[in-house]
Amino acid sequence: MANHKKNKKEKLAGINKMSAQGDIVVKHKEKIKKKEYEKNLRELDIELVKLQEWVKQKKLKVVVIFEGRDAAGKGGVIKTISQCLNPRVCRVVALGIPTEKEKTQWYFQRYVSQLPAGGEIVLFDRSWYNRVGVEYVMGYCTKEEYEEYLRSCPEFERMLIRSGIILIKYWFSVSNKEQESRFQERIQNPIKRWKISPMDVESRNKWVEYSHAKDNMFAYTDIRQSPWYVVEADDKRRARLNCISHLLSLIPYKDLTPKPFKLPERKSDEHYVRPPKQEQTFVPQEY
Repeated sequence: MANHKKNKKEKLAGINKMSAQGDIVVKHKEKIKKKEYEKNLRELDIELVKLQEWVKQKKLKVVVIFEGRDAAGKGGVIKTISQCLNPRVCRVVALGIPTEKEKTQWYFQRYVSQLPAGGEIVLFDRSWYNRVGVEYVMGYCTKEEYEEYLRSCPEFERMLIRSGIILIKYWFSVSNKEQESRFQERIQNPIKRWKISPMDVESRNKWVEYSHAKDNMFAYTDIRQSPWYVVEADDKRRARLNCISHLLSLIPYKDLTPKPFKLPERKSDEHYVRPPKQEQTFVPQEY
């Protein structure tokens, strides 16, 4: 478990501390290079698989919430975590707009149905915190609904934790300048253009409103039993590595991954005759 962590000197190597009138300014190095990123990610991927096997065999129930501004990098870290894991153990939940029926339900109801059973990890790409984020800022909920949420959410999360769920919450923090850069990149890239919606464009005009909403959310829901962990996300690669490393540090685990083994020799297929190829339909080889 401890092998994935860098030692203290290595971590501090990427940070310059300068004192100015008694204040400490923390300045990160330039963005992490691809080769270094891939090397570190490979090590973390191995640890994620170990964690997966531990969760599976010990029947743990893990919920990880990813919140933050649009284009903060939530989707990237979720994809990075899930791509090396078994989708039967680790699944991603990204709910859309609630239906008319769901709008009449208890607010947390549709999220409860997505919670993990024993041996599962659920990654929420946005979550029940929509109420105090986009819904509140964009006027999709009433003041009464907003205030009730702030009262209810801490108790709801304490109840989940008492039931045996491991609840971890990450807030991805991105600067105004970096968000603007990512929006422009998405507009210019036809592969990524689907990622930017009219709602994203509108949120761009409500930067300050979202800032106040986030501060108020933290004031009510950054509780001892379920704290918020803030990920500095202007450097996508560094943010992913830091988040995954931190996630691994929060759940004690041991290596229960299967050991290498030797495959038995194949049985002879000398009596098998394959049907003629012309009787089957093949995908054209255009590349």
